[in-house]
Amino acid sequence: MAPKGGKFEIKTPKGTIDWDGSDMIIREKIFSTITEVFKRHGGVTIDTPVFELREILAGKYGEDSKLIYDLADQGGELCSLRYDLTVPFARYLAMHKNITQIKRYHIAKVYRRDQPAVKKGRMREFYQCDFDIAGAFDPMIPDAEIIRIINEVFDSLGWQGAYTIKLNSRKILDGIFQVCGVPENLIRPISSAVDKLDKMPWEDVRKEMVDEKGLDSAVADKIGKWVVLKGQRDLLEKLKQDEDLSANPSMQQGFADLEALFTYLEYFGALHTVSFDLSLARGLDYYTGVIYEVVTEGSAPEVSASAAASAAASDSLSKAPRKKSGKSGDPDEDRSNDPTVGIGSVAAGGRYDNLVGMFSGKSQVPCVGISFGIDRIFSITNARMKAQHKTEEPRKNDVDVFVMAFGGGKDFTGLLKERSEICASLWSAGIKAEFLYKLKPKFQNQFKAAEANGVPFALILGEDELAQGKARLKEMGLPDDHPLKEGELISLKTLAEDVQQRITRKKQLDALTQKAEGLRVVHGIKGEEVKSAATDSTTAESSQPVEQPAVQPAPAAPEATETVKS
Repeated sequence: MAPKGGKFEIKTPKGTIDWDGSDMIIREKIFSTITEVFKRHGGVTIDTPVFELREILAGKYGEDSKLIYDLADQGGELCSLRYDLTVPFARYLAMHKNITQIKRYHIAKVYRRDQPAVKKGRMREFYQCDFDIAGAFDPMIPDAEIIRIINEVFDSLGWQGAYTIKLNSRKILDGIFQVCGVPENLIRPISSAVDKLDKMPWEDVRKEMVDEKGLDSAVADKIGKWVVLKGQRDLLEKLKQDEDLSANPSMQQGFADLEALFTYLEYFGALHTVSFDLSLARGLDYYTGVIYEVVTEGSAPEVSASAAASAAASDSLSKAPRKKSGKSGDPDEDRSNDPTVGIGSVAAGGRYDNLVGMFSGKSQVPCVGISFGIDRIFSITNARMKAQHKTEEPRKNDVDVFVMAFGGGKDFTGLLKERSEICASLWSAGIKAEFLYKLKPKFQNQFKAAEANGVPFALILGEDELAQGKARLKEMGLPDDHPLKEGELISLKTLAEDVQQRITRKKQLDALTQKAEGLRVVHGIKGEEVKSAATDSTTAESSQPVEQPAVQPAPAAPEATETVKS
């Protein structure tokens, strides 16, 4: 109810958004692509409450703990909205002591009271898609499979060559800090500062270390020698050649881990996307070993905060007008237009071997996992599609067949009974179908309804054809000179089987088209050469004679139909 004595603005809360239309089509395609990869690797799914006891989440996220949404006391329990899916998973394992090994995936919303930049996929309510491997196994084999999963997900989304997996080890990073002289109580705060090197230059990070964290400037300079380096095995060898680093126990463990990991990644064919990057720290406290995050174009901000500040100062002195950055002191202001804010990483994770043990006295359950940020992936995908100007309007629903009545004049019945019965038979066969809710629909209006939703096939019912036990199946959008432009007659006796056959064939041809284009996120992307090949193939297969038996009741569902994912 509106408050008394005034009006209120109808809007979503800051950092949230309603999703609909073509955006939902793209998002659902991303979800299904990721889920398919998770299942391919043996993942089983679980679900956990959207809120947890506050003490479960407390002390697990380092400096980011201030971003947790705390809830009011509801019946004697202090609760908070979940910040991620990892800590709830560790709590789940601690409660289910019989589970010592599991490959689990979880797709759900999480909540962070961060400063939003909605257009860049930085939200306060957003989806994460997590895959974790829990259990005691030989070192680095599960870690290598997680990296392989990352590759499969982004390659399946059509991002080949457009992403990098930044990888580091907490053991190596902690070893560098120890050798450089960082006090033990400052290792995590200094890690958080180093982790900002993807957003700001070393000079700004050093300033934070010294002025805000209280680190000795000489120690900061020693750290700066290392954390700006990146490579692969070559960087690992460079670290080994330093006598002080090689003598550090933490470094020695990290060396062994990365040596094995690089070898296993070669086995999996997944090393080519990896960059061993010493600036990667990951601010969350629960990581214990290998850490990684995925970056792509748009992840980093357009300009650093220091550069923006310098430009602002220069503009102020020259009194020249400047573009507003969108940044202010308001922590709730949306910063979508702020050039100092990038999309950030699109996936991140690592090894956390001690988290489960924090919740119970049971023996530790080692874990390693990855979390994909759907909203950031969507933001980049959508921007790329718009920039390429290659895509057609995405389909608004998944209906494959629009059942139509052909006819007119005063004697036209509208064939509502026949349309209803045909749709019922298609639904029973697992085929997605619909028709226009009109007693006597105009033929043109039926076609407009099918075209508006991007339905690929029209099943046209005419009184003459029905009397012969037939209907006309027409593929929408064929060129005028196509031999099947007007469709083909199929038997009502084998209607479901014939329709399903043609739907399956079209999907196979569309998959070939999308693969040729290198974009597989949304329907309707066609290269001319593949389109021509698809047309030739359709013509050849459809030219085969179709049996035309007598009319009989609508067919029952066939024994085997295509499984359709929800």
